This record gives sequence, C-alpha cells and structure tokens, in this order.
Amino acid sequence: MYILGISCFYHDSAAALIKDGVLVSAAQEERFTRKKHDTSFPINAINYCLQKEGITSNDLDHVGFYEKPFLKFERILHQHIETFPKSYKVFISNMPSWFNEKLRIIKIIKKKLKYKGNVRFIEHHMAHSASSFLPSPFKKAAILSVDGVGEWTTTAYGIGENNSIKLFKEIKFPSSIGLLYSAITAYLGFSVNNSEYKVMGLSPYGNMDKNKNEYYKKLMSIIDLKDDGSYRFDMSYFTYHYKNRMPSKKLCALLNGDIRRKESEITQRHQDIAAAVQLVTEEIMTKMLKHVHKVTKCDNLVLAGGVALNSVYNGKILKNTGFKKIWIQPDPGDGGTCIGAAMYIYNVILNNQRNFVLDNAYLGPEYTDSQIKNFLDENKIKYEEFNSDKKIVQKSAKLIYDNNVIGLFQKGMEWGPRALGARSILSNPCNPKMQEILNLKVKHREKFRPFAPVICVEDANKYFECDSSIPEPTDFMLMVYPIKEKYHKLIPAVTHVDGSGRLQTIRRNQNQLYYDLIKEFGKLSKIPILINTSFNIRGEPIVCTPFDAYKCMMGTGIDYLVMGRYIIKRADNSQDFWDSEKYAKD
Repeated sequence: MYILGISCFYHDSAAALIKDGVLVSAAQEERFTRKKHDTSFPINAINYCLQKEGITSNDLDHVGFYEKPFLKFERILHQHIETFPKSYKVFISNMPSWFNEKLRIIKIIKKKLKYKGNVRFIEHHMAHSASSFLPSPFKKAAILSVDGVGEWTTTAYGIGENNSIKLFKEIKFPSSIGLLYSAITAYLGFSVNNSEYKVMGLSPYGNMDKNKNEYYKKLMSIIDLKDDGSYRFDMSYFTYHYKNRMPSKKLCALLNGDIRRKESEITQRHQDIAAAVQLVTEEIMTKMLKHVHKVTKCDNLVLAGGVALNSVYNGKILKNTGFKKIWIQPDPGDGGTCIGAAMYIYNVILNNQRNFVLDNAYLGPEYTDSQIKNFLDENKIKYEEFNSDKKIVQKSAKLIYDNNVIGLFQKGMEWGPRALGARSILSNPCNPKMQEILNLKVKHREKFRPFAPVICVEDANKYFECDSSIPEPTDFMLMVYPIKEKYHKLIPAVTHVDGSGRLQTIRRNQNQLYYDLIKEFGKLSKIPILINTSFNIRGEPIVCTPFDAYKCMMGTGIDYLVMGRYIIKRADNSQDFWDSEKYAKD
C-alpha cells in the first residue's frame, strides 16, 4: 500500500511517500526549484518520491493533505470580517490564491498527478502530532504541537498510544507563541517564516536574566499567562490578524523604537529584545509542558510544530518539565506535516499497527558514483578518485585538520532544515578564526550566527553537559547543550557566546563515512568534533544535486568537495564552467 503525503501553499512545500507503513522517501520542494521556502505545489518532490519507488500515481492508494482548507478559509474570512475595514487590502490581495489554489486542492492534485483515487484532508495540528508521534520510538507519549497557526489552532496537546492519537485541549488564533516569535523576528528586521532561528542565535548576546531584562517584562505584560501554560495576547499590540505587517505601532512604542531596517546595525537593545522573546517562549512552554506531564502522567514526550525547531529551549526540556524522554522528528515544522498526513491515514484512519521508527534523515535524492563521475567528466572537472571509504576518510580528515573547508556530498539528501552529513560543509572547530572564515567567505551571513558541532554519540557526554541519556533529537541537530567549560578554548569555532553548542550526534549505523571521518579527525587533533553547517550560501536552499554542490563550491571559499568517491579541489578547476551554454540559465 502506497500513501503520498503533501504539504503546500503556505511555506515549505514538501512530499513524503510511505509503503506499507514505512517512510521510504521525503523531500522539500525548495531543494529542486532552488527557491528557499518554496510554497508551490511540490510536483518535483512528488515525482522524486514516485520515481524512487519506480511507481506512478496509478499505484497510489491514498493521498493525504496536511490541513483542511475550508476550515482554514473559515478562519481567514472570520478574522478579516472581524477587523474590517482595516483588513480590506490584505483580504483583496489574498483571495485570488484561495480561489485559484487553496480551495481547489483536490482538482489540482488529480490534474497534476493524473490521480483518480481518494484525497484525504487531515487537520493541521493532527498532521503535526502524527508526524512526530507515529514515527517515534515510543508506544505511548504525551504530544505538544505549537506553531504559528493551522486552521484555527495555534497550540494543542494530547496523547498518542499505539496507533491512536487524541488531542485534548487547544489554543486558538490569534493568540500564538509562534506568531509572537515571528512578530519579534519582523521587528528585529529579519524575514518571517525564515529567520526565526537568527533571533534564537542572537538571544544569548542579550540579557538572559528575567529580573534585569526590561523587554521581557514588557512582553509578559501583554500576555495573560495562566499556571497551566494557557495564554491570551493583548491583540492591540499586533497587526498580523489583519495586515501583512506583524508588529503594530503600539508594539514599537512598547519596545522603545521603530522596526530595525534590514542589514542595519544590531544594537544591545535589539539583542535584549531577542533574549526577551526567547525567555517568554521558554516560560510559556515550560508551564505548558509541566501541565501536560501532570495531565497525561506520561514520561515520554514528542514535540511538533515550528516552535519545536527552537533547539535552545529543547535542550532544557528534560531538566525542567518532569519528562524523562523526548523525541522530535527532523522537520517538526509545516514541511514535516506531509509525513504526518500520510502516516495518520495508514495507522489511524485505516487502523494499521505501527511498524516504523524514523532513525535517520537521509530520505532525499541519492546519486551513485557513476552518476557523479558522468557529471564530472562531461564538464571536464578535475578530480581525484579513491577506491575505498577508508582512503576518502583519511584524506578528508587531513584536509580539515589543515584548516581547509570541505563540502561533503554523500548518501541521500537530508529530510528537514538541518544538514546532517549528507549535504554538509565541514571544517576545523579548533581554529579560532574558522567561524569568521565560514561566515564571511563561505556562508556570507551575519557575524553573530553560531556554527554547530558534530560528534559521535558515545563521545558527547565528555564534551557537552547533556542529559544523562542523550535524546535522539540530537541526531537531527534539534538540541542545544552547554559545552563543558574546559573545552571552550579548545573548540572556539563551535562555542557560542553563552558557552553552548547546537549539538549533532551521529551513530555509525546512520552514516558510516561521516562517523569515521569525525573519529579520524579526532586521531589527528585529539578532539573528535567537527564544525557542521549546511551546504549552501545565505538565501539559498541546501544543495541537492552534484551540479548544485559544485556550483556552491566554485562560488564560495569552500576548498574541496568530497562527492561520492571523488574529491574535487576548487583551485584545480576553472570558472569557465559557468560560461558554457549548458549552464547559462543557471
């Protein structure tokens, strides 16, 4: 039985395919179109999923969609009518997409896929919840789903047991932790639904003491927060329910200044505001999770929704909430709901027992050595070929030890927003200049942005103040932990300003070459840790194809590309590659 899950038309369009309950492929549309956070119908991602299995749409038993469009349209109409005439301009500009796409999803699916079967619609937060619980290792777990907004719901909790999911309570739009975080993201001059993680990375530069951060107190003053974590916002401080602009003039006055202009100086005030919204988020989430633990009486937790990407908070959950184990899938945001839609149909609606645990993220397109070699030879790219993984590992580790920056292109592309050793840029964490080198020469991004450390799972507790039993979400780079103080000076390039690191752990059965490379670097440096950042430049999606990887290397300060069994040195190759007619349009 094949079931296709789809999410699209808001942000992070994606598709996933399950076969007899097992997730066999998943990918975001942006990786194929090269348009970051692509919202369009994910035809390329769908085609990849079908082609990987060697099937067509005729072989699909069901298609699942990640929300209920008419229920969402009801909320859209309600919010615009309630705020009319202030909402008039946004209402007029938004309606064409609803009538042309969002309310015609069945027709679009059947036309684009030539599909004749059933299309099932799953409520948004149920799709979120299913995406994290059903592929989790837990037979029973408490569920908390928190994002911007689905149809009406912004926050929901419940419990999953075997192949059933029940959501008990919800908070409805317009009060939303996700939208609060996005409003402050917009206020700080960053792009919404894209740069919330920048605010998270900026927050440690601000005052993280609740008693001394005036902006924390101001934000809390406009939120009615109860002991059980339920909350309601004073909406006079926001405009996102009737405008395409999120912070109101009243919020700007509360925060002592206008919205920061993009690319302008980031002041201490901006840093303190970033810290404030992080503190507020953590306080609300902690109250909610304590309540959820009390109500469900379950020690296992799965998190879902875009707020579950807040890795700074995730690393604090087990210490502060009563839960003993936690699991988060690699893409808990809207992209990940396509997995939830498909698995909900299979396990809950069709009542099939769960038979799958998601233990690695390598669900995207994979290229054979012969495909890579054909690309290199066709384009007259100079390379060195290796006949064993061991030799590639030894060569790559030495290059990194000698302070070269390498692009790693191996296995199937990662599912989710994090590079996890299949489409990664790797470098030396012991070099105090490496963070600046990567930010300026390779990533072309803000100086305050931290880089993540990757380490083999059995070594993690030596270098990081982790939970005693390292949670699986560290495999997906979804937990931030303090780095032990004695190692701060030894790995300066991955030690953030507050002494923390967004940890990725790796197990050998997940990615043998990546694991062995970290160990080999450890033999040379005595520190078995690498910098791991996503293989892309600012504003672009992570690379997908050999062409994407080579193009990224040649346009940046990446020194070597380790692609399959081949190592390509940038200095050995000419920029003439880009002058050929074949790639003129790119």
